[in-house]
Amino acid sequence: MTTTVSAPTTLAALQGTYTLDPSHTRIGFIARHAMVTKVRGSFNEFTGQVLVPEAGLANAQVAVSIEVASIDTRNAQRDDHLRSGDFLGAPDFPQITFTSTRVQATGDTQLEITGDLTIKGVTKSVTVPFEFEGGAVDPFGNERIGFEGSVVINRSDFGITWNAALETGGVLVSEKIALEFEVSAIKAA
Repeated sequence: MTTTVSAPTTLAALQGTYTLDPSHTRIGFIARHAMVTKVRGSFNEFTGQVLVPEAGLANAQVAVSIEVASIDTRNAQRDDHLRSGDFLGAPDFPQITFTSTRVQATGDTQLEITGDLTIKGVTKSVTVPFEFEGGAVDPFGNERIGFEGSVVINRSDFGITWNAALETGGVLVSEKIALEFEVSAIKAA
């Protein structure tokens, strides 16, 4: 007898433990640079888990840990500066973490995840709106789910205050940073 695996197609159908798939997930950011352009980057090393108990999405738990040293903006000199104490302080604060405190469906495919975001030893509550992109069973029999979301934070709220004044006015690095999440997670067997 063959067991058929099916993936959830709605938020209400989610149940189980899902692990972020780092090869198909992007955790990124966007910062305005020199007041005229945007710099995009991402973190290449992270772990994360989503637990949705039988009681439903309202009792779900999300936990993510990001390795600060894995920051990648495609510029080694800038990446080294971002790892330094001027910005993320990787030697003293090697991880950025997020632990949910509330998960709430806000529509058929929309949800908000509120939780404690810790960057450089400072913890603040943030709410990230997500869109459920659906579920699928991949060719290897893995049940996958996908989400996309983003939120804007103020980096100075997390003690990241380094900047440089520009000769034409303004500053080199924006205070507001957009965090972006493109998530693919695999259900545990």
